[in-house]
Amino acid sequence: MHSEGEQPNRAELVAKIRARASAIRKDALKMVFEARQGHPGGDMSVTDILAALYVGVLRVDPKAPRAPGRDRLILSKGHASGALYATLAEAGFLPIEALSTYMKPLSMLNGHPNRNYVPGVEANTGPLGHGLPIAVGVALAGKMDRADYRVFVITGDGELQEGSNWEAAMAAGHHKLANLVLVIDRNTLQQGARVAETNDLEPLADKFRAFGWHVVDVDGHDPDALLDAFAPSDSRAKPLCVIAHTVKGKGVSFMEDQVGWHHGVPTQPQLDQAMEELSRT
Repeated sequence: MHSEGEQPNRAELVAKIRARASAIRKDALKMVFEARQGHPGGDMSVTDILAALYVGVLRVDPKAPRAPGRDRLILSKGHASGALYATLAEAGFLPIEALSTYMKPLSMLNGHPNRNYVPGVEANTGPLGHGLPIAVGVALAGKMDRADYRVFVITGDGELQEGSNWEAAMAAGHHKLANLVLVIDRNTLQQGARVAETNDLEPLADKFRAFGWHVVDVDGHDPDALLDAFAPSDSRAKPLCVIAHTVKGKGVSFMEDQVGWHHGVPTQPQLDQAMEELSRT
């Protein structure tokens, strides 16, 4: 079952995802403001992906976060922990009130996710290039066990400069891990520069196809497109790579497509402006 229960129709589901994404963005930005640290640009770009997964795709239950048959979601770009914690709180895995402890001493909500502290976190991430290799191992275990769960992993695009990802991609293609879904948050910015200026990834889709993956390009802020991309397919005997084209800082005008907001803290006037803008989305 989905954590959100059965949905009556696509239009209502899309509306629910949009509303959830707005709430997550507000939560995450408040967390960064109160903690005086964080990575709001990447939080904003990945939010619609997380909202679509938790509202309409993942088979998870906040009352049984370690249920053996659950789908798994690994956020490899662990610096976007604010968005992940907000998503988990909005989905019922932890109290909304806990978000106010983000990055405080002894808080379970560290700057990078820790599966030993936070219900719903599947893997400790933060060092880039670790999530996809972990996900490949989990998906391979599921295939060996003939389990029906799916494994989703979200990476940043700058993160794909880590060679460990390509070793994992090659292994996934070789083992035909049809239960594996890689989502690339393709916001085209990394810390300090554009990805293309640092180490150009293109032709990105062709590279994954060459490694034996099925590849789909989507608008990473369109719930309808994301739901279609994540739909399971019994006929596809390959791992799935969803290249989700996003905007860093999405939803906040002064943050959008600005490399300086990879990490940063808004002022009180900036926070007020952001909350007002996000209330209109």
